[in-house]
Amino acid sequence: MAVRPPSNDADEPDAIEFGIAALDAHLEESHVEFPATQREVLEGLSSTAVPYDASGRTLDLEEAFDRVPRERFETRTELMNAVHPVFEEHRRQGRSMLDRLREALPF
Repeated sequence: MAVRPPSNDADEPDAIEFGIAALDAHLEESHVEFPATQREVLEGLSSTAVPYDASGRTLDLEEAFDRVPRERFETRTELMNAVHPVFEEHRRQGRSMLDRLREALPF
């Protein structure tokens, strides 16, 4: 079997970001300043769709905020800690039967 040689294309990502890592990247590209409310965060992002798994399935941040009891975040870290459980739950629930089988096998 042949393996595709590494690409020298700088535009190609080294890793797939999802969950709070993807949200962090969205925030880095935004104009959101903390402290911020949920509404301010949503308005400051160019896209509120955040991938929650490596397959690229997304969760809208507004939907994630519906499950977060806080309305205001003093810091970026506070925001990330608040939404992390929501993204993790979606990731776990979104696993296919094949994904579950792979996890169960010892190899």
